[in-house]
Amino acid sequence: MDEIEIPSLFLCPISLQLMRDPVTISTGITYDRDSIEQWLFSCKNKVCPVTKQVLHDSDLIPNHTLRRLIQAWCTVNASHGVERIPTPKPPIDKTQIAKLLKDAKKFPEMQVKCLKRLRSITLEGERNRSCLEAAGAVEFLVSIIKTYNSTLLLETESNEGPEFLKASDEALSILYHIKVSESCLKSIISNDYEFVESLVQILINDSYQSRAYATMLLKDIFEVADPIHLISLTPDFFTEIVHTLRDQISQQASKAALKLLVELCPWGRNRIKAVEGGAVFVLIELLLESSDKRASELAMVVLDQLCGCAEGRAEFLNHGAGLAMVSKKIFRVSHVVSERAVRILSSICRFSATSRVLQEMLQVGVVAKLCLVLQLDSSYKTKEKAREMLKLHSRVWRNHSCIPSHLLSSYPSS
Repeated sequence: MDEIEIPSLFLCPISLQLMRDPVTISTGITYDRDSIEQWLFSCKNKVCPVTKQVLHDSDLIPNHTLRRLIQAWCTVNASHGVERIPTPKPPIDKTQIAKLLKDAKKFPEMQVKCLKRLRSITLEGERNRSCLEAAGAVEFLVSIIKTYNSTLLLETESNEGPEFLKASDEALSILYHIKVSESCLKSIISNDYEFVESLVQILINDSYQSRAYATMLLKDIFEVADPIHLISLTPDFFTEIVHTLRDQISQQASKAALKLLVELCPWGRNRIKAVEGGAVFVLIELLLESSDKRASELAMVVLDQLCGCAEGRAEFLNHGAGLAMVSKKIFRVSHVVSERAVRILSSICRFSATSRVLQEMLQVGVVAKLCLVLQLDSSYKTKEKAREMLKLHSRVWRNHSCIPSHLLSSYPSS
């Protein structure tokens, strides 16, 4: 396009680009639809970008007059390389979504088709996702997943079984992509705990993709759950979350499972339930294999939490590579991993330091690494923990041949 001055009224105040679909908000300011939808729905802002007035509604009124003026200006300046802006398709509204939901409920044979349409609506933008939630789509999708789970538990057979499976898969996918609001998630776990049980059942019985969506939904739900729900989870719940980690379904699902464990382990007896579900071994194996920084940080945080109980420390020491792996991670990934690794070693030194364990710590380089912590850049708390461990077991470790001479000088005096 040749250099041509665009009238200022045709520019979006947010993007400063020519508006393709101008809409006006309650303050009377007009923006391009994509820009203001991102401001309101993706960034969760509640004020007008220009006037800074609080917005009491998020209604976007199409400014047809301005759009026609912009289109006319584009036509007049076509010789300068300006492309005419097509008339935008009207956005979806609650009435259309309500009709889709009604059809899906009334005609079971149309359910999968309606769900596919809902999925395409979901993927078109943040505004559509908010509209779906407001129209009651979340409750409908939850009911499909619960019904599917009940059918599995009853082991009933139906000629429409494959279609029913597709409906459940579609519902899971849509529910995840809607990015359900915090208030709606709280309502689900408070009033419909059966849905959480259905998601756990999906972790046991379903495809990798459905298990991934179920894990990510569970993470979102328990991030906003009340303590009563956090402490009442069954051992089977933790077993299935650990299996999700073990199977490495996807990076996204693994990180969701790790975040879920970070959220849940501090509550009640959840650490012991996670340990009994095999979490310690799976976390160590994950840390041995993972090259992803964030996944390593999350895994080390969970491992630190689990080593805060006797059962977790026992499982950690039963893994032949536990001590060596934790020691090796110090200074190799991030400050978070290094600090958590030192905390794990501190728990072992304080509560599980048998003569065999102390000798193994010498042989696999743990003691040398603790001396290195005192020499290199670490936080004050991390250095203090390393110093305490070295002092605590100085009778066994000090002056041992396993410690290189250049590190031995850092060994603190008793």
